[in-house]
Amino acid sequence: MTTLTKRATVYLEPTLHRALRLKSVETSRSVSDLLNDAIRAELAEDAEDLSFFDARKNEPTVAFEAFVKELKRHGKI
Repeated sequence: MTTLTKRATVYLEPTLHRALRLKSVETSRSVSDLLNDAIRAELAEDAEDLSFFDARKNEPTVAFEAFVKELKRHGKI
């Protein structure tokens, strides 16, 4: 099965580009594979964060000022 790919131009900082090329050689993986995996990991982390936010959306909120007053009242600050 052939996977369709899209071409993109990405501008990297020179030191990041060099590190990516070195990792590519060291791991015998293409720069594209390394970038795709890094992007997938970043997007998966975002999806996980969003699911946590969604799970907690019905929790009551506390105003910052009230929270600080509560900390003072209990001698925490």
